[in-house]
Amino acid sequence: MEAREIKQEVSIKAAPHEVYECLMDSKKHSEVTGDTAIISREVGGSFSAFSGYATGKNLELVPDEKITQTWRASDWEEGHYSQITITLEEVDGATKLTFTQTGVPAEQYEDVSKGWYDYYWEPMKDYLEK
Repeated sequence: MEAREIKQEVSIKAAPHEVYECLMDSKKHSEVTGDTAIISREVGGSFSAFSGYATGKNLELVPDEKITQTWRASDWEEGHYSQITITLEEVDGATKLTFTQTGVPAEQYEDVSKGWYDYYWEPMKDYLEK
C-alpha cells in the first residue's frame, strides 16, 4: 500500500496547556469534536475518538508540548496504523501547533488531510477563541 505524509501548521489564540487539554482530556476532546472520545493520559494507553472511528495508542506525551500516537481510522486496511506527532509552542501569545502524520494510505490522503482542519483545528479554534 502506498502511504503519504501530512504536514500542517495552525495558530490557535490560546495557551499550549489549553490546546493540549483539548486533545488529551476526554471531556474537552468530546466537546471540541462533538462526538465521543475516550483518551488515556498514559504512555502506552489507548484512545478512541469519534465513537471509535479513530483509535490508537500514546507513544510519547510531554504535557503542553508534544503528543505522539499511533492512529488509524476504522475504514483503513486491517492492522494498518499511521503515526501522528503534534508539537505545541507558544508564539506571540498564541499556540503554534505543528502536526505531522506519516503512513496515511494514499487513497485516504485528501480526506484525512481535510478532516484534521474540519474536525479538529477549526472546531478547536472556535472552542478556545470565544
